[in-house]
Amino acid sequence: MSGHNKWAQIKRKKAVTDAKRSKIFGKFSRLIVVESKKSGGDVSTPGLRAIIERAKKENMPIENIERAVKKGAGSDAGNMAPVLYEAYGPGGCAILVEGLTDNKNRTVAEIKHILSKHGLSLAGQGAALWAFTKTADGYEPQVMIPLSDEDGEALSTLLDELDENDDAQEVYTNAE
Repeated sequence: MSGHNKWAQIKRKKAVTDAKRSKIFGKFSRLIVVESKKSGGDVSTPGLRAIIERAKKENMPIENIERAVKKGAGSDAGNMAPVLYEAYGPGGCAILVEGLTDNKNRTVAEIKHILSKHGLSLAGQGAALWAFTKTADGYEPQVMIPLSDEDGEALSTLLDELDENDDAQEVYTNAE
C-alpha cells in the first residue's frame, strides 16, 4: 500500500513552502527594523509604511510586523547597516548584491566564499555599479549582456546561492 499515508507527502511540501515564507519574512523583518529605527517607530512615515505594505502583500503576519517595528524603535535594534557588493559573473555580466547586516565582516566573508566557489571574486567599489542606474525599486541595468547556455546555468546557480544568504536582500545582474 505505497502512498497510503498522505501526511508524509503533505509534511514535505509544507516544509518547503514554510522555509520559503520564513526567508521572505526574515528579509522583511530586517527592512522593517532598519526603517523603524530611522523613523523612531512612527508607522506613518512613508518609508516604513511602504515596507509594511510590501510585507502585508507577502502575507507576513501582523504580529511579526509589530514585533519588528518595536525592535527597531527600542534600544535592542542592533546596528543593521546597508551594504552593496559588486562582482563580475560568468560571461562578464555585472552583479550587485544589496543587503542588510549587523556584521559587515561576516557578510563580506560569506559573499566572498560563495563567489570563490564559482571561481569569481568581489570587484572594487564602482567597478560594476556603472552598468546600473538607481531607481525607486532598486537597480536597473543600463546595458544587457548576452550569455551562453553554460554561462546562464552557472549564473543561475550563483544567484540561487546568493539569494540563500540571509544578509543578501536583493541581487541584480545585467545578463539577458
